[in-house]
Amino acid sequence: MSLERIEEAKRNTVRVRGRLESTLAALQARLRPASLAGEAWDGVKDKSADLADGAFQAVRKRPAIASAAIGALALFLAREPLKRAVTRMFSDDDEDGIDPAESGLNEANRVEGVS
Repeated sequence: MSLERIEEAKRNTVRVRGRLESTLAALQARLRPASLAGEAWDGVKDKSADLADGAFQAVRKRPAIASAAIGALALFLAREPLKRAVTRMFSDDDEDGIDPAESGLNEANRVEGVS
């Protein structure tokens, strides 16, 4: 091997080592937890913006369907309070409209039950 080829190989080794070190530094920077979290957060923001834009476009195209869906969701979320209110409303009507003699209760039973 000639001296010139050895010098060329050394220069090539130094150049390749420099590229490898810069690649490793870039890789370490990308694999830092803060960088990973930042990239994940950016991805979530982009995806949610796309999703919101798609939802907005769908509502603009079909407002009646969107209103019905929102109303159904509201009814679903408020089902327990609505059920209690309807039950209370009908139970109050039944108590006012029933004759105590028909229900088997008389004044003596009501007074004894209260005392």
